[in-house]
Amino acid sequence: MAATAASRVVWVNGPIVVGAGPAGLSVAACLRAKGVPSVILDRADCVASLWQRRTYDRLRLHLPRHFCELPGMPFPDHYPEYPTKRQFVDYLEAYAAQAGVEPRFNQAVTSARYDAAAGLWRVRADDAVSGEATEYIGRWLVVATGENAECIVPEFEGAKEFGGPVSHVQEYKSGEAYRGKRVLVVGCGNSGMEVCLDLCDHNALPAMVVRDSVHVLPREMFGVATFSVAVFLLRFLPLRLVDMILVFLARLFLGNLEKLGIRRPAGGPLELKNSRGRTPVLDIGALARIRSGDIEVVPGIRRFFRGGAELADGRRVAADAVIFATGYHSNVPQWLKGSDFFTEDGYPRVPFPHGWKGESGLYSVGFTRRGLSGVSSDAVKVAHDIATAWEQQTSTL
Repeated sequence: MAATAASRVVWVNGPIVVGAGPAGLSVAACLRAKGVPSVILDRADCVASLWQRRTYDRLRLHLPRHFCELPGMPFPDHYPEYPTKRQFVDYLEAYAAQAGVEPRFNQAVTSARYDAAAGLWRVRADDAVSGEATEYIGRWLVVATGENAECIVPEFEGAKEFGGPVSHVQEYKSGEAYRGKRVLVVGCGNSGMEVCLDLCDHNALPAMVVRDSVHVLPREMFGVATFSVAVFLLRFLPLRLVDMILVFLARLFLGNLEKLGIRRPAGGPLELKNSRGRTPVLDIGALARIRSGDIEVVPGIRRFFRGGAELADGRRVAADAVIFATGYHSNVPQWLKGSDFFTEDGYPRVPFPHGWKGESGLYSVGFTRRGLSGVSSDAVKVAHDIATAWEQQTSTL
């Protein structure tokens, strides 16, 4: 069914940026520093809604702060090495204010299409409050909705029979609501591990479902962040060798995790991060609680039944609640039309570091699988490229 005509049309004198998270804010700030105006559209009512609305209370940046700074503004000196969720949100709000970036909130983009005849992008957004549809028209489109736009909730046989509360980790705030309860946490990434740790701290009884192999690394080695060690080694050694060193050191510091039910993948941690976006887990205390028995590690789920689940090995485990820590995915294919720049999974087809620029004024920021440092790298490149075209355009007027 064809969409109804937008009730109003807005000409954008500069790029249209979709997404007001770190990616959208950083590219808009870099553009503004070069004298190029832009319009940022976001479906939420605040900047960085993933951080503000869909993360747990105890969350901290997993990497040292200097790897997470956005272009043109360091973190405050009084911030700790691993800033809290609240500190990072404060930083992002201050960043937007300092740069003079004012996103248009409650603008849910439903379609974006390049009009070849006019040489312009047509972006339709529905106001989440009024329902009014607006068509934004401009020469450039920057996709900055990120890798974590929509949550992933797998389907399981018998899920409707379970009976207890079932949620995604995006709804989880703290373990207080689960005190004394048996909680099945599906997923063993950074979120799954940290939620299990938080549940323990609130006297809940978590069982963590580990279906696939996963790399677990210590957050620090010899008092230095593991990520800093990796970055240093990559300056002198090939990635494959750095991966071998990281795995050796992880075994040295953490021991044989297979005894705990956690298998390491065949590929190295950096290789899997770069090629498939599988982030290694940085341990901040969950392994100790697994060894003590406070967190039970169980294999994949075969099916749910009332009050529990049957596991892949045939065992049954009782549970009062289920939390899916099963990650997120890009939603770009749902609204970007007529372009093959992105894959069906919502990532640029051209791999890092060249996946930031498409054709006809299309750009992407924040799809590098390299976290906030990748966001900054993309933002600087995109802003420079658009600013160059902007200067050429304005000089001919």
